Amino acid sequence: MEKWKLRLQLLTPVQLIVSYYFIAVTVSVILLSLPIAHKPGVEWTFIDGLFTAVSAVSVTGLSSISVVDTFSVPGILILAFVLQFGGIGVMTLATFVWLITGKKIGLRERQLIMRDQNLTSLSGLVNMIKQIIILILLIEFLGGMILGTYFLTYFETWEEAFLHGFFLSISATTNGGFDLTGQSLIPFADDYFIQFIVMSLIILGAIGFPVLIEVKNFLFSKQKRYRFSLFSKITSITFFSLVIGGTILIAFLEYSYFYKGMSWHEIFFYSLFQSTTTRSGGMATLDVSMYTETTLIIMCAMMFIGASPSSVGGGIRTTTFALNLLFLYHFARGNKSIKIFKRELHEEDLNKSVVVTMMASIICFLAVFILSITEPFSLLQIIFEVCSAFGTTGLSMGITPNLSIIGKIVIMILMFIGRIGILTFLFLLGTKERKKDNYHYPKERVIIG
Repeated sequence: MEKWKLRLQLLTPVQLIVSYYFIAVTVSVILLSLPIAHKPGVEWTFIDGLFTAVSAVSVTGLSSISVVDTFSVPGILILAFVLQFGGIGVMTLATFVWLITGKKIGLRERQLIMRDQNLTSLSGLVNMIKQIIILILLIEFLGGMILGTYFLTYFETWEEAFLHGFFLSISATTNGGFDLTGQSLIPFADDYFIQFIVMSLIILGAIGFPVLIEVKNFLFSKQKRYRFSLFSKITSITFFSLVIGGTILIAFLEYSYFYKGMSWHEIFFYSLFQSTTTRSGGMATLDVSMYTETTLIIMCAMMFIGASPSSVGGGIRTTTFALNLLFLYHFARGNKSIKIFKRELHEEDLNKSVVVTMMASIICFLAVFILSITEPFSLLQIIFEVCSAFGTTGLSMGITPNLSIIGKIVIMILMFIGRIGILTFLFLLGTKERKKDNYHYPKERVIIG
């Protein structure tokens, strides 16, 4: 026992976090493989269990099985719990348990929380975790009550209505993407109320926990002027610009194709929902394979960007995308520093944004390369699946159940990396702190471009 404690102490916070996520996947596989979790006569293999567990812990939603045809009611409840666990993060849930049991949260635990939530400061972490748990549970409860009550018009019993309502609320808020219909939200393609509630839940889960906390503080603040952080300003503007821009692009590109002959409100809600769900939601109101190749490429790019940092979503994250654009713009103008909202960005943050984008591009390229060899699908279908897995989105052109074992392993790795984040993945190879050089060589310029 002492030997194991010593080994744990030697692990870096990043290595511990990843270890905890591996443990979470292992426990999830065991729980989802219990006989009570399945309907009678259902075929269940280890690779299906592992794939479902990784998809649930990473809150992606890609699935090699049909949830409604495979899981019993206890199985659905277990899946909802795993989605909840994966959505709020392993350290958030651990902190919740520590607070309940009265365990003192020391420096080591605070470092783990900071790493899991992609934060840069140790101050106020425990209070922030409390607020995250309260906000997420409140959002899911309200969403579940609204959807469950509304579903009374769709289902014969109140038990079935509220089961669907709460599962959909949890799946949407955590951006899990799993559904109990077997067809995502296609059965509700004409019900704009359900779509509005689901889109709202997806946005609340994907926009970032710090943004939610700041909005809550703003609404209940007694100060006349409340100042939002630079992070909240950048991520909110980028997030909603992507949603609005994606809606306009999808509507424009499909106006003469898939949307031909549709009314304005059908075009608007189809486009808005598909744009919103690419932030990491994973649900759909139509078969996305019906879209043109141009639209699907746009959706791939949006899934690759993903949600905001310190949220339930994956991808390179919205702030990374924003900082890349700002860097390109200011570099082209010859500016040596980037100033925005009367603040100047740290050079280290700019370096991180470039590193994250480059590493993500390399990982996705390698995944596409491998899948193009092992899988019998078109290149666009493979790229779409890869971007969906990396962005922990969960949208698919229908190839997920037919992937080979190698293909499923590649997608599982992508989902896992998308959940823990590129920086965490990179820090596994070394330490977070940069080593200071004890000496320098003469500098020499290199021709670029």
